[in-house]
Amino acid sequence: MPALFTSSATSVGREGRSVSSDGYLDLKLAQPKEAGGSGDGTNPEQLFAMGYSACFAGALQAVARNQGVKLGDTSVTADVTLNKDDETGFGISVVLHVELPAELQNEQGHALVEAAHQVCPYSKATRGNIPVELVVE
Repeated sequence: MPALFTSSATSVGREGRSVSSDGYLDLKLAQPKEAGGSGDGTNPEQLFAMGYSACFAGALQAVARNQGVKLGDTSVTADVTLNKDDETGFGISVVLHVELPAELQNEQGHALVEAAHQVCPYSKATRGNIPVELVVE
């Protein structure tokens, strides 16, 4: 598979900083208060949620365009949860909330969301590894 581009970032852990190679992102990292941290910064789960929601929204737009469907106002919210796992320590799960216009809250809209889930690179990367639930709203 030929590469289109590579993104790179350097982090020092859950407490500290995460910086993209181009310098556009330079984020303070901190454990959430719910996990015993200060909550005074972002966390890896938020970053994953942002990437996954953006990627899935792009995949949905591409699928709709390829099928000749006008998507209108849509958004994707990714809820990424850090879970305690008895086997390995921790794991994540994702719920993708896909907000579609009223005229697509039907079988066609659900089919578009399922098709996007098949082509989204984040969905492909997580398939079989973590639970991902799709919710059409």
